[in-house]
Formats: sequence, C-alpha cells, structure tokens
Amino acid sequence: MDVVFATLVAVVVAALIFDYINGFHDTANAIATVVSTGVLPMRTAIILAAGMNLLGAFWGTEVANTIAKMVHEAEVSQVMVAAG
Repeated sequence: MDVVFATLVAVVVAALIFDYINGFHDTANAIATVVSTGVLPMRTAIILAAGMNLLGAFWGTEVANTIAKMVHEAEVSQVMVAAG
C-alpha cells in the first residue's frame, strides 16, 4: 500500500473516531443542564441531542470555510490535518 494512501486512510479514520467521541461530550453537557433543571425529561433530552448532533454533522461547513481562509492550501498536508 502506498504511504500517502495509508496516511489518508489513517487521517480519515482518526477524524471519524474524533467526531464520534466528541458527540458524547457535547451531548453530555447539553443534557446535564436541561435534565438537572427539570426542563426536559431525560429521554426527550437524549433524543433531541442525538438528532441535533446528527443534523449538525451534515448541516454546514462554516467552520471548515473559516479555517480554510486562515491557511494557504499549498502548506496543508495530511499530517497537518491529522494533528489538527
């Protein structure tokens, strides 16, 4: 397997794992507030958080566009993306 391709696969896998784990942290923070104050029942809060996390993953690219404006395309490598 080519080293460049193997690096690409590693970067994509790492990004997917990070996104999956990051959803746990976002959901826990959002649910803890509304459940502890009694605003929403736990089941409703979990369903709402899961739905919004899924929707948010596909909704927009504003963060990526902002970062793209800050770096020069020629300087970006797969190792830099993995480090980010």
